[in-house]
Amino acid sequence: MTKIPKIALIGNPNAGKSSLFNTLTGLRQKTGNFPGVTMDKLTGIWELGPKNQIEILDLPGIYSIYPKSIDEELVINILGNPAHPDYPDMAIVVADASNLKRNLLLFSQVRDLGIPTVLALNMIDVAENEGYVINSIKLARELSVEVAEVNAKKGIGINGLKLAVQKTLENRFSSNDGLPLPVSEELITDIQVAFGDVDPYRCLLWLMEHDRMKMFTKAQCADLDQIMVKHDFEPKKYKSAETVKRYEFLTEVVDRCVINLNRQWDAPPVKTWTDRLDKLFLHPVGGYLFFLAILFVMFQAVFTWATYPMDAIDAGVALLNDWLKGILPESTFRGLLTDGLIAGIGGVLIFIPQIAFLFFFISMLEETGYMSRVMFIMDKLMRRFGLNGKSVVPLLSSVACAVPAIMSTRSIGSRKDRLITILVTPLMSCSARLPIYTVLIALVVPEKNTLFGLFNLQGLVLFILYLLGFFMALFSAYIMKLILKAKEKSYFIMELPTYKGPRFKHVSYTILNNVKAFVFEAGKVIVAISIILWVLASYGPGNSMEDATNRIKVQNPNLSGVELSNKIAGEKLENSYAGHFGKFIEPAIRPLGYDWKIGIALITSFAAREVFVGTMSTIYSLGGEIDNENATIKNRMRAEINPQTGKPMYDMALGFSLLIFYAFAMQCMSTLATTYRETKSWKYPLIQFGYMTALAYLSAFLVYQALS
Repeated sequence: MTKIPKIALIGNPNAGKSSLFNTLTGLRQKTGNFPGVTMDKLTGIWELGPKNQIEILDLPGIYSIYPKSIDEELVINILGNPAHPDYPDMAIVVADASNLKRNLLLFSQVRDLGIPTVLALNMIDVAENEGYVINSIKLARELSVEVAEVNAKKGIGINGLKLAVQKTLENRFSSNDGLPLPVSEELITDIQVAFGDVDPYRCLLWLMEHDRMKMFTKAQCADLDQIMVKHDFEPKKYKSAETVKRYEFLTEVVDRCVINLNRQWDAPPVKTWTDRLDKLFLHPVGGYLFFLAILFVMFQAVFTWATYPMDAIDAGVALLNDWLKGILPESTFRGLLTDGLIAGIGGVLIFIPQIAFLFFFISMLEETGYMSRVMFIMDKLMRRFGLNGKSVVPLLSSVACAVPAIMSTRSIGSRKDRLITILVTPLMSCSARLPIYTVLIALVVPEKNTLFGLFNLQGLVLFILYLLGFFMALFSAYIMKLILKAKEKSYFIMELPTYKGPRFKHVSYTILNNVKAFVFEAGKVIVAISIILWVLASYGPGNSMEDATNRIKVQNPNLSGVELSNKIAGEKLENSYAGHFGKFIEPAIRPLGYDWKIGIALITSFAAREVFVGTMSTIYSLGGEIDNENATIKNRMRAEINPQTGKPMYDMALGFSLLIFYAFAMQCMSTLATTYRETKSWKYPLIQFGYMTALAYLSAFLVYQALS
C-alpha cells in the first residue's frame, strides 16, 4: 500500500494556517482573527490531483522553533523528531506577507532542520494596502525554495501552491546544510555518533531547553547533557546570537525583494483603519469602557432577542405534550414518552436561540480581530491577580465552554500563570449555565425595561451574573497567586492582527457547529438523565407508591378530579426512588432554602449543569396534572408552592440563592476531566471541585439568609 505523503502547515500565530487548512481540505475547523486558535494538531486530506492525495497537518502557531509554551512544544516535538509518527515529508510555512521579516525567521529555521519546505505568502492584499510590493520570484531565488502567493481566506492562489508542492516533493531540496552561527564541529560529530546522521541544525535543537523526555529516553537525555557540558555549550546564549544573525540575513533579503512604496515616494506612513480604531480600543480608560459596553449589549441581546423564539419553542413542546396525552391511552409508555422523553427534549430545544446568539457575538469578536485587543488591554490588570493577558482568551472562551477554554491555556508560557488560569476558568459562566439563568431570572426578576425602555432588567441581571463570575475568577486567582510561589517571570508578547470584516459564512458555521454540539452532546446527556429520572420518579421501593395513593384517598375523602390527582401525584413522587434520595440530601441543602426536589436537580446536574432544567421539567411534569396555562416549565415552577409557608416556592431569596450557587459551582464532569488531562494530575481537579463547591455553598447560604 502506497504511503500518503504528509505535509505540515507551520506558521506564526494568526498567519492564516487554519484558513488555508480549511481551504485545502474542505474541513470546517475553527479559525479566528487572533493568535492561539489552534491548540492541537488537526489533520485532513488534500486532493492534489487525480489519485494524488496529501495528508495535511495543521499545527499550533509558533514564532520560532524554540518553544516557550506547551502548544509550541507540540510542534517542536514533531519537527525535531524524525521518528515521530506525525513527522512530515514536507512543510508549508504560511507567512503573513504584511510582516514578512518576522515570519521568515521561522521559515529559515524549519528549512535548516532539513525538511523540504514551501513558502506560502498569505495576505498579499493586506501587504499591498499597506504599501508593500513583494517580488516573490526574486524571493524564491534568494531563499532557494518554491514560493506561492495565496489568499487563504478567499481560496486564491491554490493552483500555484499545488505546483510548488509537487515540484518540492519531486526534487526534495530542503536545507543550506550550514548553520546560521558556527559551533564546534566536534560538538556536532559527538551528537551524530551518539544519535545517527542527522542535520547539524537538528543536533543543536536537541540541546535547547525544552521537554526532551518526549523525544528521548532518560539515558539519551543524559548523553545530550554530557555532550553540552563537554563542549561548554550555552543554549540561551546561542539562541540569542542565532536569532540576531538570522535577522541580519533576512533584513538584507527583504530589502532586496520588497518595495516599500511609502518610503520610495517619501510618502507619510499610511494611516489604516486599524490605527484609527486602536486609538479607541487600546485607550487606557476608553478601552475598558468600550469592552464593558460590548459585553453589556451582548448579554442584553442574548436575553431579549432570544425571548420570542424561546417562548414559541416552550409553548410548542407543551402543546405537543398535551396533544399526546389527549390521544394516547394512559399507560407507562405514555408517561415515559411525554413526561420523560418529550420533557427532556424540550429542555434542550428551548435554549437553542440563546446558544446561537451567544456564539454569534463571540464569533464576531474573534473574526474582527477585537479579541486580541482585549488580551492586550487586560494584561496590566490581570497581572495583579496572578494571570497575564493571554489568560483572557481562556476566560472569555469559557463563556462558550470551559473544556476548549482550558485547552487554550497551552499558549501561556508561565507554568504558574497557566495553572492558575486553568483552576479559575470554570468560574466564568459558560453556555451550559445559560438555561439555568434564563429560567430562574424569569421567575424572580420582573420583565420590565429600564433607561427609557432601551434595556431589559432581566438582561441586566444576566450581565451582572457574568461579571460576577469574572470578578470571582480574579479574586480566586489572587488567592492562588499568594499560595503558589514561583520564581519564573511571566512575559506577555503578542502580535495585534489587523482588523478584518467578519466572514459571515464562517460565523454561520461556528453557530451551526456549536448549536449541533449543544443539541447532540449536551442533549444526549439531558435526555438520557430525563428518562432515567422519570423511571426513578415513577417507581418506588416495595409498595410505597400504592400505599401513597391509598393514604391520600383516606386522608382526603372529600377531594375528587384534578385536585385529587395532583395530591396523589405529589405524594407518589415524594415516595419514589428519586424522592427518597432527595429527602436523604435535603438536610444538607435546607440552609440554602432548597427542598428535596431541587436536591435531585443538584445531583443530576453534576453530569452537566444544563441538566438542571431538564430535571426540573421532568419532576414538575410528574407532580400533577397541568392545565394549558401552566404547561411550560417556567409556569410550572412559578406555580410551585412552599408547603411550609404557603407562598410561592421560587421567591427572591431562593431564586438568587440558586443563581449564585450555579454561578460558582463546579458541576461539569467534562471540565474536571479536561483539567486532569492538562495538568496530568488528579490533585488539581480535586482542588478545583473542592474550592468551587465550597464557594458556591457559602455564597448561596449568605444570599438566601440575607434575602429571606
